[in-house]
Amino acid sequence: MEFDPTTNTHGESCQPQPSSTVPPQTPPVCNIPDFTNMIYEPAPKKKGSGWKVFWGIVITLSLLANGFMLLAMLGMGAALVGGGMSDSDNGILEKTLVEGARTKKIAVISIEGIIEGRMSDWVRRQLKAAEEDNAVKGLIVRIASPGGEVSSSDQIHYYISRFKDHTQKPVLAFMQSIAASGGYYSAVACDQIMAEPTVITGSIGVIMNHLVIKGLLEEKLGISPVTIKSGPRKDWPSMFSETTEEEKQYLAEKIITPAYDRFVDLVAKGRKDVLSKEAIRQLADGSIYTAPEALEKKLIDQIGYFDDAVYKAEQMAHISNAHVVTYEEVFSVWSILGAESKSRISLESKILEKLAAPRILYLWDGKN
Repeated sequence: MEFDPTTNTHGESCQPQPSSTVPPQTPPVCNIPDFTNMIYEPAPKKKGSGWKVFWGIVITLSLLANGFMLLAMLGMGAALVGGGMSDSDNGILEKTLVEGARTKKIAVISIEGIIEGRMSDWVRRQLKAAEEDNAVKGLIVRIASPGGEVSSSDQIHYYISRFKDHTQKPVLAFMQSIAASGGYYSAVACDQIMAEPTVITGSIGVIMNHLVIKGLLEEKLGISPVTIKSGPRKDWPSMFSETTEEEKQYLAEKIITPAYDRFVDLVAKGRKDVLSKEAIRQLADGSIYTAPEALEKKLIDQIGYFDDAVYKAEQMAHISNAHVVTYEEVFSVWSILGAESKSRISLESKILEKLAAPRILYLWDGKN
């Protein structure tokens, strides 16, 4: 809309009129703009504002990530100052539990949770660090585990026995909370066994389980599995067919009995000074025992707490004022990310393995 300052809103001239005989009239109202019908257009957007937001987010996330990494590095540095890397320098951090003479150490080896491959490897690494440290005069193997895989439990027993053979240093098993089946299997590799008053132990035996999904596939999903095998026993036991009595007998003879006999033999070897093999077989029916029961039946040597275990280990090593240490795994940001990535990749295969493969365990599952 254009405005003419020489006219009013009705088009009448606002210029002064020449004089005449006509009497003067009220001067016309000068033009006042009328904005009632004006249309306002929004200001044009500046190009590139979306990219600015994007890069702002990227920079913010980058700063946060760098901050977390800096905190992790500071925490790692503090941990190193407070503890110190073991002599083996293999990604293990030595942490002080009780201050004492640093030339006379008692190393505490941890077995916690379900015993499987990673656990047995962690025990091996701890024992290696203790073996390479000349200041270590004895071990406490702290066990809080219901057991787990047969092979992994057997590996831990072997690693403890090897440490004893290589170093001739005393080893005390110290049970906390629960040390059953594979947990007890590990304990009998030690020279003596102490347990807290509330410990559950025993469960000497073997268990094997697998899933049978034949009914689910055929009746619910309408799927008929087909198995082609080179011999009649090749798929025993199968998750696609019911397990017959013949199959159970065969698996007991081939798997359960040998694993059970080895368990009993190792307990007999570890407790030879207090229990006969026949007495152990009577106890090895899968039963669990409280700490007082286990002491009465001579499955353990003493009841006590951690301070008692330290004092006992000092006596066994013929030292006093020991510097008690334990080991922790050093994690980097990259190792954590790598482990997470690996776990995602192998998740489906692990689920399939657990579903399809029968598992032979030195494990107390809380059902017996």
